[in-house]
Amino acid sequence: CEPRPSAMAVAGDGCARARGGPRRQWTRHHASPYDAIRRQGIGNSQPRRPLNDTCRRGENARYAGRVDLDAYVSAHRATWERLDALSRRRRLTGAEADEMIDIYQRVATHLSVIRSTAPDASLVAYLSGLLARARGRATGTRVSTPATVIEFFTRSFPAALYRMRWWWLSVMGGSLGAAVIMTWWVLAHPRIESSFASPAEIERLVTNDFENYYSEYEATSFVARVWTNNFWLAALCIALGVFGFPVIWMLYTNILNLVVVASIMIRHGRGDLFFGLILPHGMLELTCLFVAAGVGLRIFWAWVAPGNRTRATALGEEGRAAVGVALGLVVVLLLCGVIEAFVTPSPLPTWARIGIGVTAWSLFMAGRPLLLSPTWTQLPFEHGFDTANE
Repeated sequence: CEPRPSAMAVAGDGCARARGGPRRQWTRHHASPYDAIRRQGIGNSQPRRPLNDTCRRGENARYAGRVDLDAYVSAHRATWERLDALSRRRRLTGAEADEMIDIYQRVATHLSVIRSTAPDASLVAYLSGLLARARGRATGTRVSTPATVIEFFTRSFPAALYRMRWWWLSVMGGSLGAAVIMTWWVLAHPRIESSFASPAEIERLVTNDFENYYSEYEATSFVARVWTNNFWLAALCIALGVFGFPVIWMLYTNILNLVVVASIMIRHGRGDLFFGLILPHGMLELTCLFVAAGVGLRIFWAWVAPGNRTRATALGEEGRAAVGVALGLVVVLLLCGVIEAFVTPSPLPTWARIGIGVTAWSLFMAGRPLLLSPTWTQLPFEHGFDTANE
């Protein structure tokens, strides 16, 4: 018996009907069970799918064969050469940059047409390379140089701190206020002190342990130890900020430790020693912790109340800004470690050690973050950390 027509044959038959041509007749010596069911009208409730798309694909295929590739290249060669010349220039004016963008879009269309109608391997490779070079020239490349590092710490990092200032300043104010109230409460209720440590442990802390802690290790080793611990804490505040509660818990535990030690030292008449050893490095170190906590809570609020943005967009933008803050805190916390290892246990007078700490903290607070011009608050890493050259 004669086999059933293939899919291409049926498509061709549909094209003929769409063009008004005669329907192809197929002769079968033996009807299939499907033919019998179809003749009885069963299973024909669904309309027949139109075959116009198939006809159109056939017409495109026949058109592709008639494309004169040489004529197409001759017609657009000047445009491609212009794009090639612009993409190779070292500097572009504003008008030339706009022209390159416009030509880039047109050449991308040319490449699409060639790929779909008359693909030529060498021409496709040439246009793809041309577009890649023009795209790189338009978007720019980021190279790590000393100037880039200086720009980050004088512009990008301060801008990130300024943009989120109300978050970390609120965390700072709330934490310090809570620390003062908790310290007053512990001092007013001496029995609370005994729940944290035994009398022997309190005696060792007051007489030796607190002061010897800063000189127990070799200075360079102590810097690495303190820096690693502090940055790990700050990184956890930022990374777990999306959950909210872990940031509050880490703030609470650190403030509680500070309150317990402060109350014990003050009660036993060693308050001057406590503040003389804590303030040189503690002001800047705690400020970095408050900044990290504020950034983490800002990420948390981004998905709780994203505003006009989608939650994914809000989390992405705040997360990229948080990365820039984290990178800046790496260096600031290293400075804190250096002060804690070399200045805090040094034989300098108390006023000199505290003066060094106040100076470092003042440079951090007043150098840029709070006095930054609003025009500098657009973060280059807010919509992607790598940015084009301006």
